[in-house]
Amino acid sequence: MTAATPALVVDDDMAARQRRTRLSRLAQYGFLALLFAFMATPMLVVVVFSFDANRFPAIPWGGFSLKWHRAVLEDGMIADAFLNSLKVGFGTAVISTVLGFAAAYIDYRWRFRGQSAFVLLVAMPPAVPVTILGMAMLAFLSRIGLFGTVEAIMACHVVLATSFAMALIRLRLGELGPEVEQAAWNLGASPSVAVLLIVVPFCKPALIASFFLSAAVSFDEFMIAWFVGGVHETLPVRILNLLQGQVNPKINAIGTLVLVVSITLVLLAQRFMRVRTGQPTATA
Repeated sequence: MTAATPALVVDDDMAARQRRTRLSRLAQYGFLALLFAFMATPMLVVVVFSFDANRFPAIPWGGFSLKWHRAVLEDGMIADAFLNSLKVGFGTAVISTVLGFAAAYIDYRWRFRGQSAFVLLVAMPPAVPVTILGMAMLAFLSRIGLFGTVEAIMACHVVLATSFAMALIRLRLGELGPEVEQAAWNLGASPSVAVLLIVVPFCKPALIASFFLSAAVSFDEFMIAWFVGGVHETLPVRILNLLQGQVNPKINAIGTLVLVVSITLVLLAQRFMRVRTGQPTATA
């Protein structure tokens, strides 16, 4: 009997640890579920009431209706704002991806004095409060004559989105060994050819993800666009202007549209950032 006692104690300790592990895991999952519900509930409310027949959101629900979505489609100012958002988002995505790749490659390939300051300068704009950033950009763009144009909104969004593009592409470049480019150079390729034929194809998933993420950042942003856009409204700015007047039932319908576009862009970015590493390569 005495010889079996230590084994029983060990088994009891393992069972207790397993119970604690299960309880801890359940608590973590419960916390994540509550956090997700806290973040998703306001968005779900907007979507649900966008299909409500009542003019004002109220419980009980007034029944399913598409009249507010039809009203959005028939509103010329909303259509113009949507087109402006598409123009700004596409331009921002293209320019931010190119600049983000250039900044990431500079940080990856070369070592130079002030490199940390360079990276900090590119990464800093999202950390600055958008109100301060918007007022600063308003003052600067007014001096150079770009205030109140679609190009002004695009330029400001590029400043914001380039840091996200650089971060994604720099992560991908970290998986590329420096010897790969060196081998291309030894085989006679120029540095520019090596970049175009080796680095860019290797970074293709990150480049596509950066494009979609930059577009999402631009499509959601409203404060800077409100400061520098003048009469050229983007869709989030149109929502803000509608909120300044009386309660408009079209706001929920517009919010649903913005939500669907933004989630789609983020999901596409996430899809292309799923880089599978560590898989065996087929050999002949």
